[in-house]
Amino acid sequence: METQKKKVVLAYSGGLDTSVAIKWIQEKYNMDVIALTIDLGTEKDLRPVEEKALKIGASQSMIIDAKEVFVYYFIFPALQAGALYEKTYPLATALGRPLIAKLLVDTAKAEGASAVAHGCTGKGNDQVRFDVAIHTLDPSLQIIAPLREWKMSRNEEIDYAQKNRIPVDVSTQNPYSIDENIWGRSVECGILEDPWVEPPEDIYKWTKNINDAPDKPTYIEIDFEKGIPLSLNGQEMDGINLIEELNKMAGDNGIGRIDHLENRIVGIKSREIYEAPAATVLNKAHQALEEITMTKDTLRFKDLVSNHYSDIVYNGLWFSTFHQDMVAYVLSNQRFVTGTVRLKLFKGTCSVVGRKSPLSLYNHSLATYDTGDTFEHDAAVGFIKIYGLPTKTQAQIQLKALKKGEVIPSIMPPKVEPINVMKK
Repeated sequence: METQKKKVVLAYSGGLDTSVAIKWIQEKYNMDVIALTIDLGTEKDLRPVEEKALKIGASQSMIIDAKEVFVYYFIFPALQAGALYEKTYPLATALGRPLIAKLLVDTAKAEGASAVAHGCTGKGNDQVRFDVAIHTLDPSLQIIAPLREWKMSRNEEIDYAQKNRIPVDVSTQNPYSIDENIWGRSVECGILEDPWVEPPEDIYKWTKNINDAPDKPTYIEIDFEKGIPLSLNGQEMDGINLIEELNKMAGDNGIGRIDHLENRIVGIKSREIYEAPAATVLNKAHQALEEITMTKDTLRFKDLVSNHYSDIVYNGLWFSTFHQDMVAYVLSNQRFVTGTVRLKLFKGTCSVVGRKSPLSLYNHSLATYDTGDTFEHDAAVGFIKIYGLPTKTQAQIQLKALKKGEVIPSIMPPKVEPINVMKK
């Protein structure tokens, strides 16, 4: 009696790494490969990807449309949190990994698979994100990572594909590794690995060169409720359509190109090129709305939370209790982030040119220097006296006690004589 083969669910993108992985897993582990493609919002038709997996040798190929879940349970919470890794990267790829991991685990359970597989390298971030998430959700699953095991260079991988008649869309002349979803597109490898070299124009797909962008600015308005964008230019939209529309509008104006030398989880620096038009605009607008609806202390503490939250996402700790704690704070913090932001898109720049909110902390009568000023100017004298009292006291007691030359020069500059004196 023939023993039934074990099954493995492979996160399949249709690219070089995962296409080669189908054949390699069969040779190395003698397992049936179930190719699972997750649609997180790509522009390409995924049916050929599904068919390609079967042609290469997968026993089963399936597609899951997860765009809506991705937008409302991953992207928008990250937007509320102000998640920009190292204040630069909108975390498009990093946000998609925990969702893919969850769907891998769910599919493995449904199909009776004992293992899951992914196409991550041994020095990338995604291996950490996948492995930590998968073992958090189901520690019993075996994890197979072919690229981490076979140690082939990218050119050797391309040769392997050609020898085994595996169709791939890369060559030694075009060796870029590309990942994309609705929140952003990343490009790495090849000439981009030299941080001194300007990225060639042909790597960009979502954003126009600023020389080809319109000569007149585009003005847009985005409405938010509790930190979530609900409408664009007065038209209510679901999250998917809103992001897709902003990707098109901002991209046409050359907005969203990011050249980031980032610090990977595994301890190396990596040069990454991103395109994130909608993410760039929405983060800019969201921050502007926070500035008008939050106190100074709230804003500054939120900045600390944003940094920690970004690290959680980037470092693959989505399913941690620390993340749950952060989410509880962010949801409370966003209760009053409601209003409208007007932005100008022009030649690669996104500028906030207006903001308003029914919960705004900006009081015109207090801020104005014109008629209608209600600020109590006389109260400033007493405030300054109390505010400056500690510094004044210290100067009178401690600074006077110092010997000449003991004061740090950068704090106490030397006396500067006038270069010209005119008398009547």
